[in-house]
Order: sequence, then structure tokens, then C-alpha cells
Amino acid sequence: MLTENEAAQVFDTILSIPGMNEPVRIDLKISRKNVLLLHHAIARGLIQNGSGPSVLLQRAPEENIEEMRQLSKDCLSRAGLTELNEKLARLGAEKKQ
Repeated sequence: MLTENEAAQVFDTILSIPGMNEPVRIDLKISRKNVLLLHHAIARGLIQNGSGPSVLLQRAPEENIEEMRQLSKDCLSRAGLTELNEKLARLGAEKKQ
């Protein structure tokens, strides 16, 4: 098992491989249900919970984290789910109060 420091070094190495910043085109067709689930998975993964962010997210530049947030929003928009997601978020927030 890797220590946290060793894992961080591995992630740093992977993130610095030549070509890792080059954009790639991904032709993806998924259901609206899965777009909504993907959005929530990305959002939840980027939230710093009590244990803090993962080692990979600690090493990722803020610009890459913001790109992930934007990708998530773009997926919602393209699927026509932005308004539904906002309503679901409000409903969830009301329930917590």
C-alpha cells in the first residue's frame, strides 16, 4: 500500500507526462439520467468533505478543477437538464433545513 506522500508523487508524475494537457475529442452518447448522475458525481467528488480532498485533487491545479466544474455544467446544458438540476438542488436544500 502506498503512503499518501508516495501516492502524491505518483499522481504528480502522471499529471506531468507530456501531452496530458492536450485536449481530446470524446464522442459520447449517454442517457439524460446518466448525465444527471455524472453531474452529481463530479460535484460530490469536488466537494471537500471532512477528510479533505483526495490526493489527486490536492495535486491538480485549480484551473483543472474549474474545467471539471464547467464540463459538468456543459453536460447538463446540452442535455437540457440545467433547470431540472437547479430545482432538484433547491428541493434538497429545503429538505435539509
